[in-house]
Parts: sequence; structure tokens; C-alpha cells
Amino acid sequence: MILGPGQGGDSPMFPVVMDAVRVPRLSGGRARTRPDAVMGDKAYSSRANRSLLRGRGIKTVIPEPSDQIGHRKRRGSRGGRPVNFDAETYKGRNTVERSFSLFKQWRGIATRYDKLALTYRAGVVLYAVVIWLRQ
Repeated sequence: MILGPGQGGDSPMFPVVMDAVRVPRLSGGRARTRPDAVMGDKAYSSRANRSLLRGRGIKTVIPEPSDQIGHRKRRGSRGGRPVNFDAETYKGRNTVERSFSLFKQWRGIATRYDKLALTYRAGVVLYAVVIWLRQ
């Protein structure tokens, strides 16, 4: 789990999160650092995030916001091609949203009473263990 500033947006943390991704292999060995695909909401639809994923060979499942679509269309042929978007794969993103909903049921996490990032992260990890034990 990576903790960013409470007042900051999610998109600037995207490269940091991608650098921290480790997918363990079932057969052992070194963990994979490149997932097959990354799903995100419209807030992650930026040229920098898309080029980062394209450079690493990762499939992007992020919808394009209507203002970016309009801007691209106004530029005409210089606006570039529309982004690839797999709507069927995107439907699986609600699993992630439901897991965030589980965390926000704990009032200490939802309102972030802790002043120090270290203690807030400890609370998130503790509640992750509680959720895991309940499963």
C-alpha cells in the first residue's frame, strides 16, 4: 500500500504506484513488475499516464473524458486517434470500487483522523488484515 498526500490528486501518484507493482508468480521466482492491463477511471486519462503504460507494454483500460474527446475532435486530423477502450473489461473495475467501500466503512480511515501518515497507513493495513480474516 502506498500512501500519498491527503489533499493531492490520484493521477500524480500513478507512476509511483506502477513502480511499486509486484505480481508474485505461482511457480516461484522473481515477481512480475508488468501487469497485463491497468484499469482506471477518467481521472487517470492523461497523456503522461497513457504513454507510461504504452512504454511498458501494458494494456490501458481507461475511458476518455468528454472534454478530451471534444478537444481531440476540434483539432481535426491533428488531434490524433481515439484511445483504445475495452468497455467489457472495464466492467470489472467495480470490484476495486467495492473494496474501497469496505475500507471506508471504518470511520477512522474514511475521515482520516490521524495526523501522521505512518499511523494512518498502519490503520489501513490493520483493517486490510481484518477484512482478510473475515473472508
